[in-house]
Amino acid sequence: MKLLEMLVLEILSKLSVKSLTRFRCVCKPWSSSFRTHHFISKHHQNNLRKNNLNLLLKCCQFQTQVTHYFSQLSIEKGLNFTVKHNIHLPFFEHCQSGPAVSGPCNGLVCLRRDDKVSLWNPSTREFKILPQSSVSRSPLVDFTSFDCLGFGFDYQISDYKVVRFVTNYFEHKEDVSRIPAWNHQVELYSLKSDSWKEISAHDVYPYDGPPEFNIYINGFYYWQASGNFDYIFLSLDMVNEKFSTLPLPEFGRFFVGQVLEFKGLLGVIVYPLLGTDKSFYLWVMNGSWTKQFSIESVFGVKRLLRFWKNGE
Repeated sequence: MKLLEMLVLEILSKLSVKSLTRFRCVCKPWSSSFRTHHFISKHHQNNLRKNNLNLLLKCCQFQTQVTHYFSQLSIEKGLNFTVKHNIHLPFFEHCQSGPAVSGPCNGLVCLRRDDKVSLWNPSTREFKILPQSSVSRSPLVDFTSFDCLGFGFDYQISDYKVVRFVTNYFEHKEDVSRIPAWNHQVELYSLKSDSWKEISAHDVYPYDGPPEFNIYINGFYYWQASGNFDYIFLSLDMVNEKFSTLPLPEFGRFFVGQVLEFKGLLGVIVYPLLGTDKSFYLWVMNGSWTKQFSIESVFGVKRLLRFWKNGE
């Protein structure tokens, strides 16, 4: 009987999300099994093998009010990236500026705007709005800004974690010498505990830049940062919740335009910032930086974003 149940779940893990959503109503054991980490991971890997991927485009519409939404595009051959669905997010829909996106991580993405953070599954449309932070701050703080954010997975305890950098600003009081202009905190959210806590910060502070400068790969989240006048990566191990740094490759007058995963390793796409006739170089970190390959003299392409699974 146990073997039969395992076989049934193995078959179900190969089905589409749309089918699984319908089959939740078949019986309670199925519905519970679909939510386990083992099944989710199995289903995600099956989708990757079949190249059943979502391509999401963040959109903004200007009418009587600003509306932010996502378009799910088809990547099937011959459909030429046609829009399959427009997905509206009520939590961010009427904000003046759209949410910053971190991820994906196992098919989930993390959305942030100011102090509002949520986890979102684009396939099932499920939303999880994170609670407000309970991390204590000095009573002398006048203003707090919530800066760059990272989102990843702790494989040891099967827990999703969100980390964000916080800057606390102080007004100049009478005794300016004793009160700093600002200080930093780092907060970490655990989905299992559904709560925030403070973790030790690093001397290096990452850029609150576009999402293509940051990435989660195999248990580590990477941000581009600067320290001692050098450009570096700041990384966080999602298991032990410790920060570390590593240098960027020495690429001279070129510009790092995209951080990506390449065969399970951290990679960066490097190219000249100016000009329309460009050469693109992929560097990969595997103990040290190695130039993997180059694409010479590509005309009219502003920048590369990703490689498809088949290497295109």
